[in-house]
Amino acid sequence: MTRIAIPEDSPFGLANLPYGVFSTPGTAPRVGVRVADSVVDLAAGLGDDVFAAPSLNPFMAQGHARWVEVRERVLDLVSEDVPDDAVHPLDAVTLHMPFEVADYVDFYASEHHASNLGRLFRPDSEPLMPNWKHLPVGYHGRAGTVVPSGTDIVRPSGQRKGESAPTFGESRRLDIEAEVGFVVGTGSALGEPVSADDFDERVFGVVLVNDWSARDIQAWEYVPLGPFLGKSFATSVSHWVVPLLALEAARVATPPQDPEPLPYLREKNPWGLDLDLAVSWNGQVVSRPPYREMYWSPAQMLAHMTVNGASSRTGDLFASGTVSGPAKDQRGAFIELTWGGKEPVTVNGGPRTFLEDGDEVSITATAPGPSGTRIGFGDVTGRILPAR
Repeated sequence: MTRIAIPEDSPFGLANLPYGVFSTPGTAPRVGVRVADSVVDLAAGLGDDVFAAPSLNPFMAQGHARWVEVRERVLDLVSEDVPDDAVHPLDAVTLHMPFEVADYVDFYASEHHASNLGRLFRPDSEPLMPNWKHLPVGYHGRAGTVVPSGTDIVRPSGQRKGESAPTFGESRRLDIEAEVGFVVGTGSALGEPVSADDFDERVFGVVLVNDWSARDIQAWEYVPLGPFLGKSFATSVSHWVVPLLALEAARVATPPQDPEPLPYLREKNPWGLDLDLAVSWNGQVVSRPPYREMYWSPAQMLAHMTVNGASSRTGDLFASGTVSGPAKDQRGAFIELTWGGKEPVTVNGGPRTFLEDGDEVSITATAPGPSGTRIGFGDVTGRILPAR
């Protein structure tokens, strides 16, 4: 039997217990829970075959009451001695995509980010479009190109605006978007809108997201129907899914919403979250976006996503859009941080604007836990490879 040592300041203590999918040289991919710097094999530790699956989807589909029950059982398990064959050092396992992505929707929920891009793209107009404060603006992304942290990202190619005609070639303005993603555990039937107040019954957990963006491709294609090739080439997610059940201490009110949203977007108990993100560019922290500044909550995003009767499914991922705050060093995309490339930032001693081949970006986050603890989300990391 093994007693897992948990340092007092570990962001992966008993208040967190995030889920992921791992393998060892002797086991196929299966579900585990991270405890400090160990991974606990739940199929072995709890004796439940649902955790022998190579994704979280079968477990998530069992519903909220089951999530509560299992969390209590995991807490009991890891608070005592754990069977030796169920405990693996974190550095001895391979981590995989934690869930199968059914659908992917990306929102645009930060007023700071939307206002900054409005000023950049439409300098002679109002920064926000007339609809922005009435609904969570979003677009339907591509589930098949959502990849786990650590996956290399090939520089995309596509059409770019030219002097008299478009040109074709690799993106020269490759960017990141630091986001927070929400994973649907139990879906809804076609024609069945989900109430904002049912958010915590439907959504299983939270991941970090980097929605890589080719700004030059995006700028040429996005009118009138929005992002397509400039976004669909890759979206990265973190390995660990932090249960919504672990984030009660991180709940805060959203910023004041004026005008008052329509009834279907109103929340009795708002789902703002006090998450502190950090964006590292080649190992150097260049931005610290605060998620608590987001105008629209994830509960409002889910309500809007389904209000027309669109179904939702186990494994659906919907992301917040770029997280940005009011200060320059809180901007969650390089197009904002460098103001469209006109104000370079210093990275590793040199001026930088957009991503170069070989660059690596890592996004991390923490949130308040109970009794002064901090909850960790791990990281979502990717490195840029040359265009093919």
